[in-house]
Amino acid sequence: MATWVGMLLSHSGPILALTVESTYNFFRTGLLVANLKQKFKLQYRKLRLQAIRRFQSFGVGELADFLARLGVGSGRVVMVHCSWDGFEGFSGTPRDLIEILQRAVGREGTLLMPTLPFTGLARDWAESGQVFDVRRTPSQMGLVTELFRRSRGVVRSLHPTHPVAAWGALAETMTRDHYRCQTPCGAGSPYARMLDYDGINLLLGVDIRALTFFHAIEEIIRPALPFDPFTRETWNLSSRDADGQYWTTTTHLFDPDLSRRRDLRLIVPDLIDRGYYVKERLQRLEVVVLGCKDVLETLDELAQKGRTCYR
Repeated sequence: MATWVGMLLSHSGPILALTVESTYNFFRTGLLVANLKQKFKLQYRKLRLQAIRRFQSFGVGELADFLARLGVGSGRVVMVHCSWDGFEGFSGTPRDLIEILQRAVGREGTLLMPTLPFTGLARDWAESGQVFDVRRTPSQMGLVTELFRRSRGVVRSLHPTHPVAAWGALAETMTRDHYRCQTPCGAGSPYARMLDYDGINLLLGVDIRALTFFHAIEEIIRPALPFDPFTRETWNLSSRDADGQYWTTTTHLFDPDLSRRRDLRLIVPDLIDRGYYVKERLQRLEVVVLGCKDVLETLDELAQKGRTCYR
């Protein structure tokens, strides 16, 4: 680069030479600054993580006891929404977390996690033409969900947009015939079946916006809403089961315009007022527990009063 600049300077007029030299120095300085910024960020993250692990750490036993105090106990049906980024101070691994959750509900309980094959909007995934493979299509809901769906004894519902992985006593019952549902999370889906078993939602390191169960409520309170949250169109989407057989799901999806306007944080004050919003912190890990029936009751009453969680 420097040789090329020198040759150009020797054969050009002073104005052109000055322009080229200034441009070269600008880009060189810019690259140096960018490199320094990147090094600073990496060093900051390293020091920050060291500080968290030293002063705000917690172990496997502490997490297990913490969840027990929040009501995540034996026999419960629990749907987990999780971000591993929220576990900065945890001394264990993602596998440890999964085992803690399984031990918490026990063999008589059931643990579920959404394992959607996309991020963004369901309609975009549907229009991509991809075929969902229950065994091979990875979950895009984070590291923990992908490890969970691959775990021994876990079954995954057959659904092209909103499959759920489940482990425990009701795993087969909760995931059965999901592909037949007319909406991804409505009647007959694992999400709607949470209501049949007094299920709870456990948010680990994520806020209420991650609550996929809300879509089941959308269908239930649909008549009371001022608009239809689902598309008028239907899609015929293909899924491949564990035996290699293909199944077709005919479904409505969520209206993309309304999906962009949805903000479940708007209902948090109402849940708090009713005592339904349990929020605790273990060091830096923020945890929220929401009973499925409690959320339905709240949203149904709000809808009857003309209030929604759409901006």
